[in-house]
Amino acid sequence: MKKVQNHFLFLGLTLLLTTALTAQVKPAAPGFDEVKTGIAHGKIDTITYASKTVGNKRRALVYTPPGFSKKEKYPVLYLLHGIGGDEKEWLNGGKPQVILDNLYAEGKIAPMIVVMPNGRAMKDDRAVGNIFDSAKVQAFANFEKDLLNDLIPYVEKSFPVRKDRENRAIAGLSMGGGQSLNFGLGNLDKFAWVGGFSSAPNTKPPQELVPNPAEAAQKLKLLFISCGASDGLIQFSKRTHDYLAKNGV
Repeated sequence: MKKVQNHFLFLGLTLLLTTALTAQVKPAAPGFDEVKTGIAHGKIDTITYASKTVGNKRRALVYTPPGFSKKEKYPVLYLLHGIGGDEKEWLNGGKPQVILDNLYAEGKIAPMIVVMPNGRAMKDDRAVGNIFDSAKVQAFANFEKDLLNDLIPYVEKSFPVRKDRENRAIAGLSMGGGQSLNFGLGNLDKFAWVGGFSSAPNTKPPQELVPNPAEAAQKLKLLFISCGASDGLIQFSKRTHDYLAKNGV
C-alpha cells in the first residue's frame, strides 16, 4: 500500500466534504463522485459481528473492491461516521463506493477493503433521540475497545486482509474524525495511516494525542487532516496541525 495511492483515497473521500463546507476551497475534480458506466464496480455487504465489549451483536458495512478475490490479501481502511449517523451514514451522506470505483478505474489507488462500522458502541446504537446524550457520546469513546478487540479480529478472520499495521488505516468524519485521530495516533502499533476530516471536539488535545512526536513521525505512513475553512470545527484540526508542524510530524 503505497503512500501516494492511499493519499488519493483520503483525498477523494474528503473532496466532497470540503467543497460542501466552503466555496473558498478549490472545486473538486469534475465527476469524481459520479457513477461511471463501462468500469468495474465494487460490492457492499452488511456484516454482523459479536462484540464482547458491548455484549451483543453489531453491524458494519464492508466494501470489497472490483475484482475481489479470496486468494488475494488486501489492506484495510476503517472509515468512521459522525455523531448523528451509523454504519450507513457514509452511503447516505456521501458516495465513497463511487469515489473508490472511479479511483480504481483511473489506476490511482491499490485494491483495498473498506469497513464502515457503527462508532456508537452501546447496546442501542441507533442514532435516535438525543444524540448528544452523555451515554451516547461516551459510547463513541468506548468504540476504541470494540474496534480493537472485536471488529478488527472479526474482519481479519472473515476476509483475506493483511494484518500488519502498515496495511491498516483509520479515517473518519466529525465525531469519527476525532475517533480516528484518538484511536489511530493512540495505537500506532495498529495503524500506520490516519485521517481526520472536520474532526469534532472529542479530539484529544495534541499533546495528549502525540506525546512523542519523533516516534509518531517515524511510525506514520500518512497523517491526513482536513477541514473546511468556514467550518466551525476547524479550531480542532488547526490546533492539531499546528502542534504537529511545530514538532516535525
